[in-house]
Amino acid sequence: MWSVDPRTGEQREQVGTESTAADVDAAVRGAAAAVPGLAGRDARIALLRAAADRLEAEAEEIVRTADAETALGGPRLRGELGRTTGQLRAFADEVADGGFLGVIIDHADATLTPPRPDLRRYRVPLGPVAVYAASNFPLAFSVPGGDTASALAAGCPVVVKAHPGHPATSALCGAALRRAAADAGLDENTVSVVYGFDAGVELVQHPLVAAAGFTGSVRGGRALFDLAAARPVPIPFHGELGSLNPVVITPAAAEERADGIGAGLAGSMTLGTGQFCTKPGLVLAPEGTAGDALLKALGERVAEAAEGVLLDGRMRDAFLEGVRARTALPEVDAPVAAGTGTAPRGVTPGFLTVPAARLAQDGPHELLLEECFGPLTVVARYRSPEEVSAVLSRLPGNLTATLHLGDQESADGGEDAVRLLAELTPVAGRVLVNGWPTGVAVAAAQQHGGPYPATTSTSTSVGATAVERWLRPVTYQDTPEALLPPELRADNPLGLPRRVDGQREG
Repeated sequence: MWSVDPRTGEQREQVGTESTAADVDAAVRGAAAAVPGLAGRDARIALLRAAADRLEAEAEEIVRTADAETALGGPRLRGELGRTTGQLRAFADEVADGGFLGVIIDHADATLTPPRPDLRRYRVPLGPVAVYAASNFPLAFSVPGGDTASALAAGCPVVVKAHPGHPATSALCGAALRRAAADAGLDENTVSVVYGFDAGVELVQHPLVAAAGFTGSVRGGRALFDLAAARPVPIPFHGELGSLNPVVITPAAAEERADGIGAGLAGSMTLGTGQFCTKPGLVLAPEGTAGDALLKALGERVAEAAEGVLLDGRMRDAFLEGVRARTALPEVDAPVAAGTGTAPRGVTPGFLTVPAARLAQDGPHELLLEECFGPLTVVARYRSPEEVSAVLSRLPGNLTATLHLGDQESADGGEDAVRLLAELTPVAGRVLVNGWPTGVAVAAAQQHGGPYPATTSTSTSVGATAVERWLRPVTYQDTPEALLPPELRADNPLGLPRRVDGQREG
């Protein structure tokens, strides 16, 4: 396949060939053979830290190649690489801690009704994991990204299906991870990369693949999800598919800081040319003078924003068609029109306005409740709290939901603020107050996942608990001490945190 220059549209270089069914089979079988090497936590820790070191050592070439393929720019990509190496090391620390194994021991107790046998529970790795790389994050959500890092932390070898938008970057990162495996004394087949649409289909259906992680479109993700479910032995499919990321702005918030909210919204919706999965795509703003001032500030900032380059030609075509279809709807206005830029994949940002009442009813305006990937947001003007509630009740699942409150509303936790938070919580995995959703911190408390179609499971793909997607619990009952795995033995030889007879240790 060819690496393409997004600034000119020209083919730059050929990067290998599309993987055949035999290539995919070899990669998965190699991963399966590498499973025993990841059984020990020390090996996983060494691999994750070696991977971070390798990526940093090759940072200049990786960033240069990724920029040539995506036009995301050196500063953005260097930051993304730092995030990538940071999360690799964070998962190494999580493995060292051992808490992710979830060790629980309940000793036998004949005095209970019914009597309790000796039960010892922990989590074990599922096996080889298929990872489908994202278009918009060629590092942090692709070959060396969070799905790969968390799977390796769990003890699962990985086969990554590279995204066609950055094949050369994928090849570089894949080679770095394979060298890191060798550095850690492991089989290089602990990580492999395959290429092409057909390879992605073969991968999710391979009988030795035990689970899959995906970041991409609703259409592509749902197709793979259905294939995973239709296998003779279905497998977990953790897909991130699409998100509108609604924002509600109260009248008090608009009255107090219209300029700041307008500027913040413009910055969030145009960040990365609107190609962040957490871009705010629907904003509920009040009618009236304060709402008008907010729109004025938003319009000024969006009009000043530079054009950007979308990641591939298909995305650009889909964006322009999405803008056209939405703008054609009755009562939809475009104070700043999004459109074609000067570069081959260039676009200019914009936003639309519509009466919120239009979104509270069946009809063609339901299109505005679907994500438009790129630098566009829809501002729905509401006249009453009831209109806000009616729109929120119609939303699909989202990664994030945001509430902007006035100072007094924030301070006293009034009835309206409590009600709005209660209405936003069912539709999103992460709820923000007085902030913007773009930017996802890598932290233990993070939740990057939400109700369908945001994700196909309730898990997170960011943060320490992402490792749990690739594990399954096993309980041993009345098992002699000599036969128990070290993690479950009475003397706790590995020094793991655990819960014993209801009491937490370590």
